[in-house]
Amino acid sequence: MEKCFFCNGEQYKEQLIKKYKFWDLILNINQYYLGRSIISLKKHKEDILDSTKEEREELFEILKEITTALKKAFNPDMFNYAVLMNQDRHLHTHLIPRYKGERVIENIKFKDEHWGHNPFSNNEFKISNEVFNKIKNKIKENL
Repeated sequence: MEKCFFCNGEQYKEQLIKKYKFWDLILNINQYYLGRSIISLKKHKEDILDSTKEEREELFEILKEITTALKKAFNPDMFNYAVLMNQDRHLHTHLIPRYKGERVIENIKFKDEHWGHNPFSNNEFKISNEVFNKIKNKIKENL
């Protein structure tokens, strides 16, 4: 069984937004796309096709809940959803809010430089723990 990168350790505790029956909602440490989140299955599986009906139903409920919260918190223009598992062979879904225009949080500009194209992770984009926690708390307030 593969170890789930998203499912343990101090970083996971800091990123956790909400626990559900089958999934955990986690704020991605890379906030190049403001509000970018991960929904990680608690049980180890490597393929979405192996998920149960109940797990899939809950996943869709979480996606509805988090997209609604993100709309209230940051007003994204659309969302991308990805189940890739290229780096972590544990079932998880990436939720990537997309923005036509920039958003400013704590004097930091969040600009989607790839609007209209596939999302691209900018690993050089960094924010402080304080700003990360403000983003996470803003999402939690709107869940």
